Amino acid sequence: MLVSEVMLQQTTTGRVIERFGRFMAKFPTTFDCAAAPLADLLVEWQGLGYPRRCRNLHLAARTVVDEHGGVVPRDLDALLALPGVGPYTARAVLAFAFGDDAAVVDTNVARVLARLSGDALSARAAQAMADDFLPSGHAWEWNQVLMDFGATVCTARSPMCGSCPLEAQCVYRGIGDDPARTSALTSKPQARFEGSDRQARGRLMKRLGEGSVSSADAASVMGVDAQRGERLVSALLAEGLVSRDGSHLTLPTY
Repeated sequence: MLVSEVMLQQTTTGRVIERFGRFMAKFPTTFDCAAAPLADLLVEWQGLGYPRRCRNLHLAARTVVDEHGGVVPRDLDALLALPGVGPYTARAVLAFAFGDDAAVVDTNVARVLARLSGDALSARAAQAMADDFLPSGHAWEWNQVLMDFGATVCTARSPMCGSCPLEAQCVYRGIGDDPARTSALTSKPQARFEGSDRQARGRLMKRLGEGSVSSADAASVMGVDAQRGERLVSALLAEGLVSRDGSHLTLPTY
């Protein structure tokens, strides 16, 4: 469950489904994930983007093994202490893996809550509102229904306000400024991918999955100029996503 939630943090379900199966087949337990070199995980992660999530998952697996005997903790604070696990992911694990009373707030839920309240909500306020709405003993069903409602009825661009079953309880009702637009946790337009640093970094990471790359060739592999290439390589090294072996770059082997 933790693996799937980390994969879904910034990647669509359609892209995750196939890769999740492959990843779990190769690293079926926290012990397997923790014991494997980060390079092996990064190779399996190719195509999902945002490889920092993969590094954090690797670190989280090692923390679970070292501090929790290899068992993902059933405790909010302990989950939040894991690398790369934030409020949504921690509560999603509690609600969907364990069936515990935990209200999850993703971008769809945050949008629904903001419109119901009529206010632009902070992350804290949205979570508090979600906690208040959560029916005890039904977190598994409730969270999925609310997320699906936001994805199909209370949508970002074309909310079905006229036929919404919550119209009587909603302050916004499609009239005036949409409070969801300035609320925390709601989706914002992503920066253009073509020509971005993310694209350039991804090119290098993909090539490194096939073997080492000369430091002198890194910029060319990324399709950027030398100065920009040096900046991106420095960032990847600092993030622990790339290692330097003499004059060559490699994926981390630790």
